[in-house]
Amino acid sequence: MIQITHLRDKCIGCNSCIENAPQRWSISTSDGKADLHDATKNGQFYVAVVSDDEYEQNQKAAADCPMHIISVERKMTK
Repeated sequence: MIQITHLRDKCIGCNSCIENAPQRWSISTSDGKADLHDATKNGQFYVAVVSDDEYEQNQKAAADCPMHIISVERKMTK
């Protein structure tokens, strides 16, 4: 499993996350910021835990984010 964390408040809506991982991200029509699908809010962050097959696309989304507000980490499973 991987954990994707997004600091949405700092998002500028540049669309790079959507270009890299369109199944996981979209742009909100209400404020123009990126939404992380299937995420829960945890303080200022939105967090989604997803399968390993999404790692590469979301890692690229994190690397391409000009605001550096996306992180992707592998999580150990029991």
